[in-house]
Amino acid sequence: MNVFLDQLGCRLNYGENHVLAGQLRAAGHRVVNSAAGAHVVVVNTCAVTTEAGRKSRQLIRSHRKVNPKARIVATGCHSTLEPDAVAQLPGVWKVVPNQDKELLALLLEEWSRDLPDLAALERLRPDASPIEEDEQGRTRAFVKVQDGCDNKCTFCVVTLARGDSRSLAPERIVDHIRGLTAAGYREAVLTGVHLGSYGRDGTGASVCDLATLTRRILEETDITRLRLSSLEPWDIESGFFDLWQVWPHRLCPHLHLPLQAGADRVLRRMARRCTAASYRALVMEARQAIPDLILTTDVIAGFPGETERDFAESLDFVREMRFAHAHVFPYSARPGTVAASYPDQVHRQEKKARVRQIQAVVEKTGQRERAKFLHTVRPVLWEGLGRELDDGTGRLWQGFTDNYLRVETTAPPSEVLVNRIDPVRLESLTGQVMAGTVCAESALVGERPRG
Repeated sequence: MNVFLDQLGCRLNYGENHVLAGQLRAAGHRVVNSAAGAHVVVVNTCAVTTEAGRKSRQLIRSHRKVNPKARIVATGCHSTLEPDAVAQLPGVWKVVPNQDKELLALLLEEWSRDLPDLAALERLRPDASPIEEDEQGRTRAFVKVQDGCDNKCTFCVVTLARGDSRSLAPERIVDHIRGLTAAGYREAVLTGVHLGSYGRDGTGASVCDLATLTRRILEETDITRLRLSSLEPWDIESGFFDLWQVWPHRLCPHLHLPLQAGADRVLRRMARRCTAASYRALVMEARQAIPDLILTTDVIAGFPGETERDFAESLDFVREMRFAHAHVFPYSARPGTVAASYPDQVHRQEKKARVRQIQAVVEKTGQRERAKFLHTVRPVLWEGLGRELDDGTGRLWQGFTDNYLRVETTAPPSEVLVNRIDPVRLESLTGQVMAGTVCAESALVGERPRG
């Protein structure tokens, strides 16, 4: 059968769909690039905010309009938290909660309905097979290494949807990344709901901590670049940043450290396990240890009880941290979370205004951080299929540097850049995009022009 996989939300959803695609291909199915030609559409939903839930439902409806005959399978956090509402959407054939998501490849089979229960299906669970290069020319793979979370942040609904922390065995992860490398992928991104807690739950065979897992991947695979996704600041132990000293050209100099708020009073109400001072110290340590580091984050604006003084303190702290980019969200009350019952909810218009102020600060700090790399040479992994220039003289290609700067360049029509890593001289900056020129292979990363 033809299966179209779609998702929104976190990188973990992308990683899960990536593994599912490999399992479906191994079973003889075809993963297609559009809902129009699909027999089954799988939508991996998100519930991190109320808006994310609304967009999840909207996405399901849009696929129904494109292909009314397709059977829609809804999974992910929104489908787990509100299964009845999702099941009533037009075209929805199955609702698969997160706890059964790893069985999706089997649940899509017609014969699965004849089995007595999920325990019987569990015994047929497929392993993650090597991933073939897909038709869209993707060159980065999101690799799920952990799921669930044991933290109790008062605003977060993901813990309710994903359950307790669970780690995949390192042997399974290493084998999967070997398969990705053999299939031509150049970069792997380790993902999880609570990535920094990897191994602490003690599940899986030979479970280790995140630093050891990272070391094993770099030692036991030939993946060209390894990137870590979101890390909670309190998870990073002493000596963790030494990894970048050992593998400076393979471990990407980019960290995403969720802040959420820069005022200690708000951090306590959020039940975050850090303070502004501890976050500051961590960032200073990271920048000293990792040359050319780019730092990104998440921030929530208008958390219940956040006063104007709290917000001003947070805004100053965001400015001080010099983030290159930030996902800024207005606080969204999620049923079942502690913060939803807090008094002193901030008015909707005030939350929007605070979001705009944070975004304005990050836009300025981001521009300054990116401008530091003008006239230097960085390695760029080109992605996508390129876009033909209007005058027909070539194609416009986009990709990312090792420290996650978006770069574009032009090349003649006959030159295909996808999945290449080239040294690129960064020559100009427009918005958040650097324009550059591919250099000779001998060009040095970080090199500045002479004269």
